[in-house]
Amino acid sequence: MPVDTENATIVAAAKDEGREIALTKDASAPDYKVSLDGHGDNRAPTEEELHTLRRVPEKIPWNIYTIAFIELCERFSYYGTTAVFTNFIQQPLPTGSRTGSNPGAEDKPGVLGLGQRTSTSLTTFNQFWQYTMPLFGAYIADSYLGRYRTIGWALVIDILGHIILIMSAIPPVITGDKNGPLAALVIGIIVMGFGTGGFKPNVNPLIVEQLNLEKMTVITLPKTGERVIVDPAVTAQRVYHYFYMFINIGALVGQIGMVYCAKFVGFWLAFLLPTIMLCLCPAVLLYGRKRYRRVPPQGSVLGKTFKLFHMANKGRWHLNPVKTYKHMHDGTFWESVKPSKIEASRKPAWMDFNDAWVDEVARGFNACAVFLWYPLFWICYNQINNNLISQAATMRLQGVPNDVLTNLNPFALIIMIPLLDILVYPTLRKLRINFTPIRRITAGYFAGAAAMVWACVIQYYIYQRSECGYYASDKGCETINISVWAQSGSYVLIAFSEILASITSLEYAHSKAPANMRSMVQAVALFMNAISSAIGFALVYLASDPYLIWNYGVVAVLAVIGGIAFWLQFRHLDQEEDHLNMLPKGQFGVKPEHNTDNNVPAADPGAMSYPKEEKVESSKA
Repeated sequence: MPVDTENATIVAAAKDEGREIALTKDASAPDYKVSLDGHGDNRAPTEEELHTLRRVPEKIPWNIYTIAFIELCERFSYYGTTAVFTNFIQQPLPTGSRTGSNPGAEDKPGVLGLGQRTSTSLTTFNQFWQYTMPLFGAYIADSYLGRYRTIGWALVIDILGHIILIMSAIPPVITGDKNGPLAALVIGIIVMGFGTGGFKPNVNPLIVEQLNLEKMTVITLPKTGERVIVDPAVTAQRVYHYFYMFINIGALVGQIGMVYCAKFVGFWLAFLLPTIMLCLCPAVLLYGRKRYRRVPPQGSVLGKTFKLFHMANKGRWHLNPVKTYKHMHDGTFWESVKPSKIEASRKPAWMDFNDAWVDEVARGFNACAVFLWYPLFWICYNQINNNLISQAATMRLQGVPNDVLTNLNPFALIIMIPLLDILVYPTLRKLRINFTPIRRITAGYFAGAAAMVWACVIQYYIYQRSECGYYASDKGCETINISVWAQSGSYVLIAFSEILASITSLEYAHSKAPANMRSMVQAVALFMNAISSAIGFALVYLASDPYLIWNYGVVAVLAVIGGIAFWLQFRHLDQEEDHLNMLPKGQFGVKPEHNTDNNVPAADPGAMSYPKEEKVESSKA
């Protein structure tokens, strides 16, 4: 550590006087400076500083933007194709068309003509499948391949699924037996699900693992002299906000472009262009092969996690539910299964970790519990992928494709994310208003409910003004004299709710998960969308005339119930937020004979939880 002569003199003088000293690194210069009494920079904040100092993010490294570009291309491919699924399935092949295109001002493109209920069922299945498979992809990454290689193989599989989608939309298939394009579409969706399952739960943790700081650190800003806390949680919040913005740039361009491709050229082009964009991803990933920080897999962590959970449950279940509840919440659930609390003779061979890792597992389980209410939020969001598109088809389009309005969602996100990150959140932090993850998520539920109330009101007026009454979407019914842009409020409110609830779930899954289970906890968060799709199947009966008012109303009520229940159950976590984020890193893979009371040293709070023999994966593909 380079210390100049002047500082060395100060150190010697301080030692002579019996005072504590600390060497600290100035944020604006490469040299270290001396701080007397341990109150310098580059150290953990005190309890008082946690409540008084402003929190700022760390600088975002360039590598993160290349991973974000990969996500942009992948989301372009996903949303570009799924944006046209509803019309492909619901609307019939236009007379004289061989590609499904229908360029008329008030006409809709289509192929299968299976109706709204079938299109809602298939698009709901697609959402269920795409968000179930991440559980499998996360297990493979955490246990065997690591995140980088799992993403690489997932992209190959995803490209194959997109090629099958292209085959479902070429003219010889479309104009033949209707079962041909339907079968190809379903096979393509299934294959894409395997690709998405390997990609989605791993790209989120990979991007934040490129950050250097993992613990809160006090620094002095060079320009103002203000002492602030560089908070990894605030950094992760900023990273995921801009990561989400990249997602929505890809979604916006993909959806708008492919909707017009389907309408004016044909569905084959709407599936081809996303495939070309997806093919860019492996090239960028290969570019970062030796540039990314790549945490190696650490074996079957999941199995040991559930063994630990099973051990913690022993002796706590009774026929009396009140007694069970008390034993489950007596504060010793995880404490009783820490290695230091178990006699060596009773310690199982699989317990090759220290107490800190048990704390991390407990934190990960708490995060998964937070996600359990998310299906009621995702039901609101999923309406923009099917029912709101069908609702637009009954309104005055004025030359706009009925499935283009869904792009107001990513467009609103692209505008609101920088506003919140640059203006709103820093202002709240300066005012010492702590808009914690739990508060943000709760607000997200209510914003989603408001979006459904908006859609419910629009649907009411559609029924009132339609010549077909409560059967406004029947064939032969004229579109009503309400502009399709009246739907804007629903899409903007859903976008706002995404920022509060969806982005925060990404942050929460990363910050609360053990380092060697981050992909799995991300997958659990994503799986909540799959559960919402399963619940959506129960609501399919309401997804057609004359029940659509009930559909949006029920979804709004469910979101309100979810928001209230979520807040009542988890509001106490607000007070524990800093404590949970500052837990030391656990050690995993320690030999049992060395894992006794105090023989396993606590992990360095500021260090990544890598195995001792390597810091990154081998560069072998």
